[in-house]
Amino acid sequence: MHAAWYEKNGPATEVLKVGELPDPVPGSGEVRVRLRASAVNPSDVKARAGSRKMPGGRVVPDSDGAGVIDRVGPGVEPARVGQRVWVFNGQWERPYGTSAQYIALPAALAVPLADGPSFEQGACLGIPVMTAHRCLFADGPVAGKTVLVTGGAGVVAHYAIQLARWAGARVVTTVSSQRKAEHARAAGADVVVNYRTENVVERVRAAAGGVDRVVDVDFGGNLPVTSQILRPNGVIASYASAGNLEPLFPYAALFRLNPVVRPVFVYTMPDAAKAQAHADIARWLKEAQPVFAIAERFPLTEVVKAHLAVERGEKIGHVILAIN
Repeated sequence: MHAAWYEKNGPATEVLKVGELPDPVPGSGEVRVRLRASAVNPSDVKARAGSRKMPGGRVVPDSDGAGVIDRVGPGVEPARVGQRVWVFNGQWERPYGTSAQYIALPAALAVPLADGPSFEQGACLGIPVMTAHRCLFADGPVAGKTVLVTGGAGVVAHYAIQLARWAGARVVTTVSSQRKAEHARAAGADVVVNYRTENVVERVRAAAGGVDRVVDVDFGGNLPVTSQILRPNGVIASYASAGNLEPLFPYAALFRLNPVVRPVFVYTMPDAAKAQAHADIARWLKEAQPVFAIAERFPLTEVVKAHLAVERGEKIGHVILAIN
């Protein structure tokens, strides 16, 4: 199979290779997917750079993708052959991810994909949408509530806005530029606050009084603000904290609110949460008109450019590898 890989951690330009590798064979309980698209997420480029230990001497990067099951291993229903699927956690604690023509992985990691979405869109559904779903719904329905989505132009935030609106919430979001504000509004945000030019606390209080749930891209950096606008019994669900990995917790400010503070790491979500996410995502795809933002597309041969595009942090939307 045609594939991209690295044999040591380091810069994309130095360690990523493209060539031929043996086709994988599905083992017991596994399926093999003929991939058509792979999504490059920030966690993928961080893993290649060295954020986590390599699970083998050679790693095919990336965890999200979409394609068609072409073989099944023992214990898997033969009827799954020919099924369109989206793939998640492809390279989590496994050496071979989705930047290849084929991937063999546990059958539960290949989720049925209806005929409507394209394979590129299917490749967008893994880490970002499952993270957004967990942040929003782990603590119950959001219908009638006000949800704050920080960093509203980010990929996870893009889907958190859409899922929250689909589920009946009012959505407030923060951005840092007019371009990002337009992107957030296109996703369905009701109130957009530019945190560089506006006082977020004052603006949110004026527009909504406060928020019931927070989907947070930077827990430590945003905590001084979110702790001032969270309503009693609210939830702060955070999937990153790049601004401050060890923040001081404002216990006095939050104590009387009885809040839930929920770190979210999509790779190790409970199985029940994954199953619920898959079911809800299928309903969302059917009932709503999801907006998929794809910033750049590259052929598999240009995997280095794809990783660099993610690392620069300037994109708005996904970076997709087309696998022909």
